[in-house]
Amino acid sequence: MSLFFSNTLKKLRMEKGLSQQTLADKMYVTRSTVARWEVGRRLPDAAMISRLSGVLGVDVNMLLSAAAQSDDCPNVIMVDDRKLILTGGLPILEEVMPNAAVMGFTNASETVEYAKTNPVALAFLDIELRNSSGLDLCRTLLEINPRTNVVYLTAYSDYALDAWSTGASGFMLKPITPEGVREQLSRLRYPVGGLG
Repeated sequence: MSLFFSNTLKKLRMEKGLSQQTLADKMYVTRSTVARWEVGRRLPDAAMISRLSGVLGVDVNMLLSAAAQSDDCPNVIMVDDRKLILTGGLPILEEVMPNAAVMGFTNASETVEYAKTNPVALAFLDIELRNSSGLDLCRTLLEINPRTNVVYLTAYSDYALDAWSTGASGFMLKPITPEGVREQLSRLRYPVGGLG
């Protein structure tokens, strides 16, 4: 099931100021049907997606595209302002998660733009980024997709308390290792199929 669709639907509904019940009434379905769509248990058919686009005032192609996004190949990102860390870390992530689409970024703005159009299942974030903070980036990623798992990467254990207050799933001291990544995968707040 596409969690990207469910997250998109919930975000659009909330932007319109509609409750699940109000949307259900406008769609002529039950509230529990809307709830199942929003948690990813069910996906509406094309006719319902067309009706949703009218009720929410959005392009039907945007909803169809969101429904077509697959959770079979989850998106995993690593953000560090030092290219050397990315060069060493990305192959480890690909080794541990061969079914994932792994991307690396050196700055927060590129990361946010990517996350707006690609559902990020797991993000490994450096805490100290040039011109920004990994803690702030975490908050932004969770606003875009509340089900994004965030694992902080840092060389300084002093950040642990601040990191936990952001809603992150985990915390790893550098350097990144396959064993460390596997341990973090076992502790994800929102388990993701296809990662291990």
